[in-house]
Amino acid sequence: MSYTNNLPADFKQRLSCFGNFDVIVVGGGPAGIAAAVTAAESGHSVLLIERLGFCGGAAVAGLSGTICGLYMTVEDPERGRPEQIVFGFAERFRDALYREGGLTEPQIYGKTWVATHDCAKYKKVATNMLRGAGVTVLYHTQMIDVIAEDDELKGMVLHTKSGFTSVYARKVIDCSGDADVVYKLGLKTSKGNNGVIQNPTMMFKIGNVDMPKYLAYWGQNTISPPKVVSMLEARDELLRKKVWLFPTVNPGELLVNATKITGFDGRALDVTDPVDHTEAEQFSIYQAEAFFNFLKANVPGCEDAYFIDYATEVGVRQTRTIDGMAKLMNDDVVGKRKFSDSVVRSSWPIELHYGAKPKTEWLVEDYYEVPFHTLVPKVGKNVIVAGRCLSSEHEALASSRVTAQCFEYGRAAAIAADLSIREEKTFQALEGNQIAHLMK
Repeated sequence: MSYTNNLPADFKQRLSCFGNFDVIVVGGGPAGIAAAVTAAESGHSVLLIERLGFCGGAAVAGLSGTICGLYMTVEDPERGRPEQIVFGFAERFRDALYREGGLTEPQIYGKTWVATHDCAKYKKVATNMLRGAGVTVLYHTQMIDVIAEDDELKGMVLHTKSGFTSVYARKVIDCSGDADVVYKLGLKTSKGNNGVIQNPTMMFKIGNVDMPKYLAYWGQNTISPPKVVSMLEARDELLRKKVWLFPTVNPGELLVNATKITGFDGRALDVTDPVDHTEAEQFSIYQAEAFFNFLKANVPGCEDAYFIDYATEVGVRQTRTIDGMAKLMNDDVVGKRKFSDSVVRSSWPIELHYGAKPKTEWLVEDYYEVPFHTLVPKVGKNVIVAGRCLSSEHEALASSRVTAQCFEYGRAAAIAADLSIREEKTFQALEGNQIAHLMK
């Protein structure tokens, strides 16, 4: 479904102005938090716009619940120790979250490790960082249109509980996850593999789990063991056949990643379509309930568990990607390619979520790098992206979209915004090698 909703110019010109900023960050997920804090600490006036009442994006609202992508992938993690390969803002946030008591020790996830976070502590750490850096934050606010001259972004129209307002900026960092600013600017975007995108997931938590009994059955690896997969394959009502369960920082609590969200008719959903997005939220309730009942009936330690809550919203893995100056290719990922203008490393597997089972391709004992210009649209002045909407092929995005990497995309975009302002250059004119050097 397509909608045309650009507001007339005279309407935009008549709006009251909220303010003029050096940098506006749209979206308060991991990329947005890193971008806003980094830009503000570089001495710029920064506005962060977030449609919800807290920061964290899919990590909190979608309850994805783990910091993925920090560690090297190895053949046998049960015999090894986690080797961290991503630092920068990702490490800064990880450390602050751990110090708040909001992060577990690394847990085995297939052939790598993740750490499970507490969402309440995540919100607090994000708030502390944003306030400490002097970022102006507007919650419960949506960017609904752009203010532009030709392909030059000048500002945007916001909608708040008090109505419409305009806001202006020298640079905009699109951390919406859906390339909303780039899309509204009329620049080219694409979706997945010829329009086929990954399934959303509804995460949920359960409590009162007998953890020793559960772990004795399930094992230390958070990915479902073969005996559980066999049971799931025999159950038609459970659409996912490989699932992930994560002990949290709270006693007797499990974070459950076990749903595959489709339409009620089985069709794939595109959550940039409001009809599909609504159906995803509704369908997810029944899938979560079905899997919770499966756990209670079949997994030792879960017999007396209770359902704590669903995520605030369905977890989205993929929507729009930009047409960037550079593009992360599938071969770059599987070939573990290195770039001189790299902004982050990744050893996270290619993890595709559609079909009966997630497809996982592990990148063992090595990593690839993501080049800076995957964040820069080929055309369009004053806008850069950070997060899962970077320029990437479908399977490459299934690896590069995770939390640790998104933190570093946000930091890279903010460093680029600072350089762009100071040197009076477009994002397209910046040298990627210089951004890579500044990130070290």
